[in-house]
Amino acid sequence: MLASIEPMMVLLIVLMTVVFIAVIAIIKSYKRCPSDKILVVYGYVGKNKTSKIIHGGAAFVLPIIQDYEFLDLTPIPVTVDLRNALSSQNIRVNVPSRFMVAISTEEGVIQNAADRLLGISDTAIHDLAADIIFGQLRIVISHMTIDDIINDRIKFTEILFSALGQKLKKIGLKIIDINITDITDDSGYIEALIKKSTEDGINKLKK
Repeated sequence: MLASIEPMMVLLIVLMTVVFIAVIAIIKSYKRCPSDKILVVYGYVGKNKTSKIIHGGAAFVLPIIQDYEFLDLTPIPVTVDLRNALSSQNIRVNVPSRFMVAISTEEGVIQNAADRLLGISDTAIHDLAADIIFGQLRIVISHMTIDDIINDRIKFTEILFSALGQKLKKIGLKIIDINITDITDDSGYIEALIKKSTEDGINKLKK
């Protein structure tokens, strides 16, 4: 009688151990995504798919055939000290600026972020954004006159916002804010323009 019970006990212990290990494996494979991050599951995620993206949810990550990483949605400040940018009047200007960018959660664009930014450092993402901003800032300035840039700062910012938005989308980023801290030139053109504008305003008030 006892001899027949012992194998049953051993079998029961083995089964309980297997169930316990399976439960632990399931718990470990269930990954929750914080609201300030994007969960990217890669490996075998389905036909014609490079990755599966979860934002504000959770997913099972299958051992061996899948793995995962997080992309941080925290805004990234980028300072660009642009010097000697050539305007459409062939006048060189200095445009130190501050920008705020972040990984986009827009449908389609978020996949670009998973494909191009996964696995690279925050510093590398910052540098990619800075290179794009630097180039687009130069291009926008080259198509505008100094008068337009100075007298219609809102229009200048809107054009820059649009140009940057299109370029940053390609690597999965979005532009959040633009702050043009100052616009100067070494030739004195801007100073003379501001002085003339001030004098015109005073003359109008006198009439």
